Amino acid sequence: MQNDKIKIDIVSDVACPWCYVGKKRLEKAIKEWDGAEIEIEWHPFQLDPNIPKEGLDRDTYLTNKFGSVEGPLEMTKRLQESGKEEGINFNFGKEWLAVNTLPLHQLLHVAGEEGFKDTLKERFMKAYFDENLHLNDVVVLKSIMAEFKWSSEKTEKVLNDDAIAYSVKQEIAHYQQRGVNSVPFFIINDKYGISGAQPPTVFLEAFQQVAPLKIIATGDSCDPSTGIC
Repeated sequence: MQNDKIKIDIVSDVACPWCYVGKKRLEKAIKEWDGAEIEIEWHPFQLDPNIPKEGLDRDTYLTNKFGSVEGPLEMTKRLQESGKEEGINFNFGKEWLAVNTLPLHQLLHVAGEEGFKDTLKERFMKAYFDENLHLNDVVVLKSIMAEFKWSSEKTEKVLNDDAIAYSVKQEIAHYQQRGVNSVPFFIINDKYGISGAQPPTVFLEAFQQVAPLKIIATGDSCDPSTGIC
């Protein structure tokens, strides 16, 4: 017998391209699902909390992570193909900037309290991976948050709120302690752990089996220990 509601906790980072793909694939599965109501809650993760406030340009970031630029850019071709299948235009042009995502998670934290975290998550990912907007620029963040009727003052207040930053870090630590070490990671009804950007069929199978059994499925993900996405 299925539960009245299926709860999906998603641990992810804005800077994780496979999290973007996984989000789209999950949405496909939910559209196909004809069963219990599904409730989603997003949780923060930082692939690289050591990125400086000013960010790192594409070539510096890739060189620091992989020792070169050419190899990693070649690796992104498969990612870009997967993105196209899900309607994502991954753009790793020279304007792309790697940023520290803690401030973004602070904004998402409050957006969650106000009921639009999922929409804002999508907006940030599109800005980061498609539009090449520099998400460490307060002016850019104010412009994005204005789309959600936030004033510049409110955006600044959230970004400068140490208590919110602390809450985000505590939540990240909580899921790391639970064993989440790569993202995206999907936890269904606190029973099923699905790691990586799985095809919709994997999610649908899990929805159908919300029971005491545990299923671990592993797919494409971003691993901070290796820096590989």
